[in-house]
Amino acid sequence: MAKRALITGITGQDGSYLAEFLLERGYEVFGLTRRSSTNSFDRISHIVDRVTLLSGDLLDEHSLAAALREARPEEIYNLAAQSFVPTSWAQPVLTAEFTAVGVTRLLEAVRSVKPDARFYQASSSEMFGKVAATPQDETTPFYPRSPYGVAKVYGHWITINYRESYGLFACSGILFNHESKRRGLEFVTRKVSDGVARIKLGLARELRMGNLDARRDWGFAGDYVRAMWLMLQQDRPDDFVIATGQTRTVQELVDVAFSCAELNWRDYVVVDPKFIRPAEVDVLVGDAYQAAKRLDWHPTVTFHQLVQDMVEADLARLASAAR
Repeated sequence: MAKRALITGITGQDGSYLAEFLLERGYEVFGLTRRSSTNSFDRISHIVDRVTLLSGDLLDEHSLAAALREARPEEIYNLAAQSFVPTSWAQPVLTAEFTAVGVTRLLEAVRSVKPDARFYQASSSEMFGKVAATPQDETTPFYPRSPYGVAKVYGHWITINYRESYGLFACSGILFNHESKRRGLEFVTRKVSDGVARIKLGLARELRMGNLDARRDWGFAGDYVRAMWLMLQQDRPDDFVIATGQTRTVQELVDVAFSCAELNWRDYVVVDPKFIRPAEVDVLVGDAYQAAKRLDWHPTVTFHQLVQDMVEADLARLASAAR
C-alpha cells in the first residue's frame, strides 16, 4: 500500500521538487494550498493531476486538522512560510504568524489528529544570522538578523519542544540557500538569472543589486528535498544542517551568471542602496558532516551548473514569451 505524504507549501519551489521526488517513490501525495485570488500552480502544473490538493491555512488550526483527517499522512512536510527575508521587514507580524506561530498550529493539529505521523519542519540558515562560528553546524548558536530569521528560530525550537514533550517524530532541516529555475523572481539568484537573460535579449539595460560582498552557501533545491525525505526515514528524529560547505559572494554569482550569457557583469550591474537590508547577514556557510555521515546525503549539482541551468531556463522562457 502506498505511503501517504502531506506537503504544506506544495506550490513553492521546494514543495514542487519534493512532490516530484515522492511521486517517483510511489507515494500518494497531498498538498495544502491557501485560498487566495492569486493562486499560482505553475510549478506543479506538470504533476497537478497526480496530487490531491486540500484547502488549508497555517493561520487556521481547524483547517489544518481537517486536512490531516482527510489525508491521513504517514509523513508531513511543513514547507509553507512567508519565506522572503526583505518582506519580513515590511510585514514582521504576518511573518511571525505564518513562519513561527503557524508551526505551532500545525504541530497541535498533528498531535491531536495524527500523532504517529513523521513531521518535517523547514528551518533555515538565516537562524544563524550574525554567526558565532564558521562554518555553521547543528551546535552553532542562533543569532537571527531579520524578522524572518527570528520566526524561523521559533519554528525550530517549537518543533524540538513538541518532539521532547509529546514524543512526536519531528525533525528540522536547517537548510542553507537552495536555488533552481523554480525559485521566485524576488530571490537574489533568480533576480540575477532573470536580469542576465533580459539584458542578453535586449529587454533591459542594467541590473540593480544590493550588497555584492554578502557570502552564501548555495545549492540545488532538488538535492535538498532528498535530504528532507531522508530525515524522516531514520530510526529516531533529529535535526540536520543541509549545505554544500562552499561559500560564494553575490559578486561571484553575478560574474558566473553574466559569463553564462557571454557578458561582462561590470558593464550592467548597478549597486543600489535600497536593496541593502537594515541588518545584513554577511557570511553563511554550512557544515553538513552529520547529514553525510548519518543520512548518506551529498549534493550532486555544482554552483556553476546551478547558475548555468537558471540562466538558460530564463533565456528560454523570455525568448519564448517574446515570440
